[in-house]
Amino acid sequence: KAVVSTQSTGERVLSKNLFNFLPSGQLDEDVLSLKTEFEEMQKSDPTAVAMMKRMEELQEMDDAASSAEWLMLVRASMEAGLEGLTHHEALSYGARQTEKSTLNVPTTHDGVFDVPVEIYTPRNLLTERSRAAHIYAHGGGGVALSAQTVSGPLRCFAVDLDLMVFNVDYRLAPETKCPNNIKDFYYAIKYVKENAEQLGVDPNRISIGGDSGGGYICLGAMVLLAEAGETDLVKLALPGIPMVDDYCFSDPLCMTLEERISHKSMRKMWKLIANDFESQKHSPHLFPGKASEELLAKFPPTIILENEFDMFITEATRLAGRLRRAGRLLEFVVIPGTNHTGMFLPGTKGQSTLKRVLKSIAQEYIHA
Repeated sequence: KAVVSTQSTGERVLSKNLFNFLPSGQLDEDVLSLKTEFEEMQKSDPTAVAMMKRMEELQEMDDAASSAEWLMLVRASMEAGLEGLTHHEALSYGARQTEKSTLNVPTTHDGVFDVPVEIYTPRNLLTERSRAAHIYAHGGGGVALSAQTVSGPLRCFAVDLDLMVFNVDYRLAPETKCPNNIKDFYYAIKYVKENAEQLGVDPNRISIGGDSGGGYICLGAMVLLAEAGETDLVKLALPGIPMVDDYCFSDPLCMTLEERISHKSMRKMWKLIANDFESQKHSPHLFPGKASEELLAKFPPTIILENEFDMFITEATRLAGRLRRAGRLLEFVVIPGTNHTGMFLPGTKGQSTLKRVLKSIAQEYIHA
């Protein structure tokens, strides 16, 4: 086990070293089969072929009109790709076993705006008044999708981990730019903490997380917490397959296959998220991986979830190493044999592994 020692900025976290998956060096057969099936289906659809071709053309352009068109196509593509996930039969138990409610978090950092939040409470916890809570930011590259898109998996998450989930519908770029996007999530965290008793939440068992673009939103909020000296607002941070830094702007020849395939689209997304890319490119609000050692040492205790063939594996691994040295990393979990979305696909080996990992995390780091 890791040794706890006091630093000027705080104490080193104590890892239980729960996970040590060996890399497989190849995609799992079930993920590869689904990937191939999806690609063949796209090739047989003239509309999908035309859309993908146009998106590739637009990725080579760098003007406002092409970015707007590209964004429209990306949003439509992501929505279509996840259309069946919320209502997938394998996830139906989440809706049956949870009660949904909503709240609005009042904010004024970018106009007067109430950030919508969906809450999923397991029915077996409805009468309890001190429940663990997980505050979540959905994926979509920070530019697409919504809280509703991931409601199916998150309601299962609430049931499996025996906690409330607060699914934050933060505002998207480019309509809302950095840092106001991460502030939506930051103020949702503060709201849940400050109103814990009214919400039936145990203030000592609040975790935060998000996947992909939501992982960036989570990490950005962690930077804000560190800057404000508010690390103690949460017990655990759980960014998954997160967008971390500007690695996509480096030489693609040194990238993994998945990183190389996606690097042009990621460049587009980051430029849409930034309010002024040139003036913000060194800011940890835009690129949390550029947080200083001093800030990293003030991060909440963190577990980073990654996949062996994820398109953000290099940047996430770098951040994990820096957080470990700063004494704030509890675990760096790399699920073998799966890609960016593979671990979310019902029935796959990766999803089965993820569920076991999350249950262990909840038991050992949230409820403990």
